[in-house]
Amino acid sequence: MMKLALVALAVGTFALGMTEFVITGLLPAIASDLTVSIPTAGLLISGYALSVVVGGPLLTALVAHRPRKPVLLFLLSFFVAGNMLSALAPTYATMLAGRILTALCHGAFIGIATIVAGDLVRPERRSSAIGAMLSGLTFASVAGVPLGTLLGQQLGWRATFWAMAVLGVLAAGATVAFVPAMASTGEARAQLAAFRNPQVWLALAMTALVFGAVYAPFTYIAPLMTDVAGFSSGALPWLLALFGLGLVLGNIAGARSADRRLMGTIVSASIAMLIVLTAFGWTSHSRLPALVTLFVLGVVAYATVPGLTTRVITAADGDAQNLLASSSAVSAFNLGNALGAYLGGRAITHGWGYDSTPLVGAAMEAGALAIAVTLIYVTRRQLTMIGNSSMRV
Repeated sequence: MMKLALVALAVGTFALGMTEFVITGLLPAIASDLTVSIPTAGLLISGYALSVVVGGPLLTALVAHRPRKPVLLFLLSFFVAGNMLSALAPTYATMLAGRILTALCHGAFIGIATIVAGDLVRPERRSSAIGAMLSGLTFASVAGVPLGTLLGQQLGWRATFWAMAVLGVLAAGATVAFVPAMASTGEARAQLAAFRNPQVWLALAMTALVFGAVYAPFTYIAPLMTDVAGFSSGALPWLLALFGLGLVLGNIAGARSADRRLMGTIVSASIAMLIVLTAFGWTSHSRLPALVTLFVLGVVAYATVPGLTTRVITAADGDAQNLLASSSAVSAFNLGNALGAYLGGRAITHGWGYDSTPLVGAAMEAGALAIAVTLIYVTRRQLTMIGNSSMRV
């Protein structure tokens, strides 16, 4: 039953992941249809991410005292309604409104799903359970995003959003069938005390910068791989599938490694990301090197995800039930997404070209590594002061 519950949660994260990520492959078509520039259309990604940043903790605070399963179903209703509005959008403003509505459920859903997944297993297996739940996001990249892009190319981008609304309904059905009923995690006010710990803020800042580093180039992956690398637009679905395959492999490897050595996994994967992003600025000018770099970027990027999420939760005074910390971790990911998309867009509008976006990501990754080193130092100093060797570093 535990495995079926994780699968059900993964269906939900698959739907959310497809909605968030598929727009990268449809960006040129959406921009053309809604008569806006590609950098302006890129704000549909930033707007979604910022809505998760703000809406996630707020919605979580409102529903923290309620039983988890009905809350998950309530949040999925936002998802379905938002995708339907996006599919019907006659203007850019309406499209943005649909994206915001969809995003409102994102942070709270994944935050609650993270706690549920962690409760289904022993504490030492928490990263693996979280990785299994988040596998929906990775499979959305390897299958959902390419198929959604292909569907949009064949039937128009609106068809993709109708398909995602249907996915939301399926996710709700899986949740009803397999996710066990669980009590609430208590009042949100009691969980705020964890945010007095500087480790929580350092972990959140590190999370934001790591994923901002990914999204600086990935937001503009369609023009980067076509205009710069020289692939045809018809190649985008399988290019995104290749990137998604890298995400799947990275998520599996990162989850297993984080169960053994949490910060070591994060730091190692982050160093690899810095190297890959720096190289991508040059390899993007040739098809085969760009292809290889795109795949490797997917691997190293998602190798960090289970560890980053676990680090935020364990930094919250080691309280695995802190729903606000879990939701804030999702907000940090999306704040990074918005920041990466924005900074990448600024580099493009300043005339630096699409090939400058990986270098923007590399600069953000360097900042994440600096925070990781600081976090390790702060954690060890606190352990020395309190004589507690049980906290995971």
